Amino acid sequence: MQTILILLELFVSAGLIVVILLQRSEGGALGMGGGGGGGLGGLFSPRGAADTLTRTTGILAVLFFLTCLGLTLLSLRGRDEHSILDTNPASTVGPKPAPAKAPATPLPR
Repeated sequence: MQTILILLELFVSAGLIVVILLQRSEGGALGMGGGGGGGLGGLFSPRGAADTLTRTTGILAVLFFLTCLGLTLLSLRGRDEHSILDTNPASTVGPKPAPAKAPATPLPR
């Protein structure tokens, strides 16, 4: 299961990089289908390409975060989980006292 999620994470991140690099920084987009009022309309107009790339970026970003969350949950499975609030505060605060030494007893002769 973990291998499948890692491969999915790899493909999603590569796709996310490609889709982000296809977008223009001016807020336009790829500019597919020629410019200024071409009769292609829909997906291949500059506006349609921007909407498509933005939507694709959002979908890939959600998939990226979900695979990250899935990998994190898989890595935490089987751990011994405990809270630091469950520990005794007296034993964790301040310096630890030195252990008491037993009184010396003379050796038998």
